Amino acid sequence: MDALRTLIESRRFEAAITVLIIINAITLGLETSPSVMARFGGVLTALDTAVLAVFVAELLARFVVYRTEFFRDPWRVFDFLVVAIALMPATGNLSVLRALRILRVLRLVSVVPSLRRVVGGLIAALPGMGSIVLLLGLVFYVFSVMATKLFAATFPEWFGTLGESAYSLFQIMTLESWSMGIVRPVMEVHPYSWLFFIPFIVLTSFAVLNLFIGIIVSAMQEEHESTASEERSAMQHEQELILSEIRSLRDEVRAMRADGKA
Repeated sequence: MDALRTLIESRRFEAAITVLIIINAITLGLETSPSVMARFGGVLTALDTAVLAVFVAELLARFVVYRTEFFRDPWRVFDFLVVAIALMPATGNLSVLRALRILRVLRLVSVVPSLRRVVGGLIAALPGMGSIVLLLGLVFYVFSVMATKLFAATFPEWFGTLGESAYSLFQIMTLESWSMGIVRPVMEVHPYSWLFFIPFIVLTSFAVLNLFIGIIVSAMQEEHESTASEERSAMQHEQELILSEIRSLRDEVRAMRADGKA
């Protein structure tokens, strides 16, 4: 059991799994090419099956080693779900599940520490992002109601209903063809409509959306600092153990010298 634990926790084993994930990503991409499948379809299918078998064996080994602790690690649960989806039958009405095999590539996130930190930062930012989404939703609702009342009569295709107004304002917020596509045609009929659109763009595109970036950067910085703190604590603990062993050896040497003199 200890030998199996040492194997699955070794860097070489993790590197091998990473290489297999990359190979599997390449083979799944090649399967989308009809010409490649016509020539090498059998090889790609066999390789995909072999890689999946390795992933299953890896998860079984981890389950044997960690047992009940296996499901306490969210990354192990993530790997389990990804592989489980790949094992589901993909025939008949479930043939659409074949497209979900590419989810195995996401296992790369769980085996690369830097990617894990990025995902951890994003997850930590979710509560703050929820507040920003709520604020953005309120802004959109207010401006959608205003846009519908102001421009529904002259531009019903863009602002005829509350939903159409919200969609048009979303396009404006993303700055995709907002000027020539929507705002300038509206200004030809309503010359002072820029007093409505410019504050909306400044408030959403340049203010609220930048809050998302700030929250994500802050969360990732905290995640990085937390990881660095854990690494420093681990190193300090190891140093204390080493110093403790050195002191014990020194005491033993002194005791041996004292016995020799006696």
